[in-house]
Amino acid sequence: MRGNVSVFIPHVGCPNDCSFCNQRTISGEQTAPTVGEVRERLRMAYEIGAERGSLGETEIAFFGGSFTAIDKEYMTGLLGAANEFLEREDFRGFRGIRISTRPDCIDGDILEILKKYGVTSIELGAQSMDNEVLAANMRGHDSEAVRKACGMIKAAGFELGVQMMVGLYKSTPEKEFFTCEELIKCRPDTVRIYPVAVLRGTALEMLYAKGEYVLYGFDECVEICAGLAERFENAGVKIIRMGLHAEDGVDKNSVAGFYHPAFGEVVTSFRVREIIRKNLCDGVNVCEAANGFMSALSGHKKCNRIYFDEHFPGRVVFKRNDELPGRTVAVNGRLFAFGV
Repeated sequence: MRGNVSVFIPHVGCPNDCSFCNQRTISGEQTAPTVGEVRERLRMAYEIGAERGSLGETEIAFFGGSFTAIDKEYMTGLLGAANEFLEREDFRGFRGIRISTRPDCIDGDILEILKKYGVTSIELGAQSMDNEVLAANMRGHDSEAVRKACGMIKAAGFELGVQMMVGLYKSTPEKEFFTCEELIKCRPDTVRIYPVAVLRGTALEMLYAKGEYVLYGFDECVEICAGLAERFENAGVKIIRMGLHAEDGVDKNSVAGFYHPAFGEVVTSFRVREIIRKNLCDGVNVCEAANGFMSALSGHKKCNRIYFDEHFPGRVVFKRNDELPGRTVAVNGRLFAFGV
């Protein structure tokens, strides 16, 4: 299973402050690491990965800021340090480098540099494809910049990842699904779906405090994200993250929004519940999953068992069946698969 060694680069070099952004809070790190510090961190991760035999399935990932907007000398220094630990003919190392950046910080010269140093995956913080939402949240670019950057990244042979935020200022459920469909048209390989967490020290916090920014209800946000996940998976786009990471900087500094340490599990539980509900037959219904997916079948904190006991008492039976494929549930023998 693929993973990554994350190196967080705080809010340095980014050309503007978006309404929701406090990257020092998100990364949990106040200062940018030196090239030497990154090299040492990667050396330690390399030793652990070599011992576990997981190097070939692991990427070095630079997250936390707009990587291609930082000082070019610093950027190439970081890439050079990472490149030392990559897989090559005479060296067994990490499989590649993943970076995240803004759509308007991609051009031909940048892509050549990234290719030279062994970058394999580029994630774009698209956030929304609705121009009103982008402007209201001070993104500094429009949706066409996203389309252009995606096209260049795909043409250059990189794996393309996109990130979208759910619940931004001025957004609506209709705009969330519009963003989803427009991003699918960009043919990404992966997607991260981040429901908004309102962080201290952001413009979004001020709008929220004044009552100008009204959040979705939590249940509505879960339902929206479940629908987005289904559309992305049906289009063959792999969901690699749902919800912000459970880092201390977020849970201690969010004043509102949808931060939840198991948000992805909550969404998957909801999707499973809806599949069961929509496929109930008269009499007793048998719902099964393999051991590794039983928690999703039962629901986060057994919420699905509780729901059906309350609304359909005695009609739903949950069973473990290890002959089923992973991330699959069976309702009365009918299989329903979820993306990896």
